[in-house]
Amino acid sequence: MRDLNEHFKLLKKSWPSSLVARSQVGVFSGGIVSPSYIANMDCRGMGPERIRIGRKIAYPVDALVDWLKEKSTTIGTME
Repeated sequence: MRDLNEHFKLLKKSWPSSLVARSQVGVFSGGIVSPSYIANMDCRGMGPERIRIGRKIAYPVDALVDWLKEKSTTIGTME
């Protein structure tokens, strides 16, 4: 089984840009985090580092992956 860090490395490597638009966070995370959830976390001051480009919000891939890592835990398998 893959180590959790390896999953995040693959996530970084597979994204074609150094930024993730807020509207694409769901695509980036495989549907785990929605754009509305991350917007709510941003409003509470609990979201990842972000930048504004015009009216759009984007996240540097490294900052978003680090934030996802902080929110993640592994769950043991049932035997």
